[in-house]
Amino acid sequence: MKNDIRIAAAIFNSIVNQPQNNLERMVPLVKQAKQQGADLICFPELNVTGYSTRTTIEDFAEPVPGPISRRLQQMALEFQIVILAGMAEKDNRDRIYASHLVVTPHKISGIYRKVHIAPPELGTFSAGNAVPVFQIESTNIGIQLCYDVHFPELATRMALKGADILFMPHASPRGTPSEKLNSWLRHLTARAFDNGVFIVACNQSGDNQKGLQFPGVAVVLDPSGEILKKNISGQDGIVVADMKAKTLAAVRGHRMRYFLPNRRPEIYSD
Repeated sequence: MKNDIRIAAAIFNSIVNQPQNNLERMVPLVKQAKQQGADLICFPELNVTGYSTRTTIEDFAEPVPGPISRRLQQMALEFQIVILAGMAEKDNRDRIYASHLVVTPHKISGIYRKVHIAPPELGTFSAGNAVPVFQIESTNIGIQLCYDVHFPELATRMALKGADILFMPHASPRGTPSEKLNSWLRHLTARAFDNGVFIVACNQSGDNQKGLQFPGVAVVLDPSGEILKKNISGQDGIVVADMKAKTLAAVRGHRMRYFLPNRRPEIYSD
């Protein structure tokens, strides 16, 4: 990470099976992020198609490229900002993935397919098998979706591949925003601290009109696991935070605070 980057994390109410409505309601938040100088905005897991484990989600899943991804690319071009957004993606064998797109003003530059599928999702979504890291100018980013973040190896793998920031979009229901934040901080701080990376997490909010309520919350952690910004309002909105290259360099240049170089993978495989 050679340069600073300003990011926005969105709290967003995603209505199931209403992708066009969800896309248009994204616009004010994208505009707000741009007005506050953000280079990138991250939306929650499956924010465009909504989060559902019912098989009807298959009727609204789309390939990439497709209408959803093209509308996201138009939005990124209009506001000159990178958008990370979630959708149910259908591949050429009709498998459905919980996917998150990396959309720049110029193209769809990457797709992350959720690797760890939660037990209630197993009948609906297929698991991705790749751990990509995406480059946004001089910054490398990784993406993990909700249940993914409970598996420490995934964060370490992304860090070893050069990730500076791990974005963690959620569709995590139940509880209050404060309760959800406290739950997240049990493990998200460890992901940041152990791997020397920034963490950005955001959740859906409100009623998805299919029986689930989501506590709207967003948090940004620095590479020492300290909170940079948070929003526990429960309402749609954004948090904006500056990821400073010198903050990352201070951790990674410290012999006692950066652990990755001292791993011993040869003894972990027994």
